[in-house]
Amino acid sequence: MTATILIVEDESDLSAIIADYVTAAGYEVDVIADGRAALTRVKHRSPDLIVLDIMLPGLDGLSLCKQVRTFSDVPIIMVTARVEEIDRLLGLETGADDYLCKPFSPRELVARIRAILRRQRKPDDDMRLFNIDEPTRTVRIRSQALDLTPTEYSLFTAMAKRPGTIHSRAQLLDFASRDNLDVTDRAIDSHIKNLRRKLSVLLPDVEIIHSVYGLGYRIEL
Repeated sequence: MTATILIVEDESDLSAIIADYVTAAGYEVDVIADGRAALTRVKHRSPDLIVLDIMLPGLDGLSLCKQVRTFSDVPIIMVTARVEEIDRLLGLETGADDYLCKPFSPRELVARIRAILRRQRKPDDDMRLFNIDEPTRTVRIRSQALDLTPTEYSLFTAMAKRPGTIHSRAQLLDFASRDNLDVTDRAIDSHIKNLRRKLSVLLPDVEIIHSVYGLGYRIEL
């Protein structure tokens, strides 16, 4: 069954270009230029993925994303002309799975759409790579246990439960703090470095944790 991509963008020239590329990639496309109309569409007939601009009439993209997340886990790629750090983080913390800053390559957008939809279809493959046993707080990579500290376990499992999603340092700090762990913002990078080192022992040819410049980290499987 062909996946449906909902493009929520009020710049008609840009939405037409995006629609052409996404259609050429083999997906069905719907285009809506108003935030409130898009929210109604998602409530009544959810797409497989949403490409969502932040600046919209009716209802802005951040508010739309927040409302969608109250009833749906549909993947969302946020698109914005704003380059300030706070706006990028806001987009991610409202539940977006990825982001692009304008101007962007339509081919890059299609590549990210494919990657997200591929992850949505392959939960069993992900579980074969690693297994999380929450009662024992153990992570196994291909049946071999990782020797993780409590902080490393919290950070890894937080990211692994949402592969592909960018987690800011502030978000990761919050995950660690929920377990009453004394972790500072600056220490997050050190814990990620240690996690990468331990993962590389069991997966020497696979990069699991990726840095996203200026934003944080994400796990790619």
